[in-house]
Amino acid sequence: MLTRAETVAPQAVDQVDIKQYPGKWYEIAHLPMYFQRKCIANITVQYSVNADQTIGVLNSCRIGNGEIISSEGVAYSQNQGNSKLKVSFLPKGLRWIPFTKGHYWVLRVDPEYKVALVGGPSNKYLWILSREPQLDEATYQSYLETAKHYGYDVTKLIKLPH
Repeated sequence: MLTRAETVAPQAVDQVDIKQYPGKWYEIAHLPMYFQRKCIANITVQYSVNADQTIGVLNSCRIGNGEIISSEGVAYSQNQGNSKLKVSFLPKGLRWIPFTKGHYWVLRVDPEYKVALVGGPSNKYLWILSREPQLDEATYQSYLETAKHYGYDVTKLIKLPH
């Protein structure tokens, strides 16, 4: 088990292939956050490349009454490698407002773009994403170790069913 002294600040991968990353991802686990408080199952995110090279984001989940809710946003690349993005879920006309975009850093992604670990420069937000609704335990544990290495408290991760 890593101690706090053995952790390092979160680091985004050098490069994310903007042609491979888009598509549907299933959320395997996440740290608690306000925007997902009503979600009880089936959390997914759909990424698409827009004509202006921004990334379209569509988050969906099932809430307690069985309804599927969604939120639509856009991500803007912050580096040459497309691994550090800022995401806004504000309506299009309000996305210019400062300090309303969240960090979205790809901290780890497998070579086939089947599993990804996403967080930011702080340790507030973390997601483990997979192209499949379930992730084998060995792979899950490997991604947990990466998250621990970056100082995330993985004991607080929430896993919801698909």
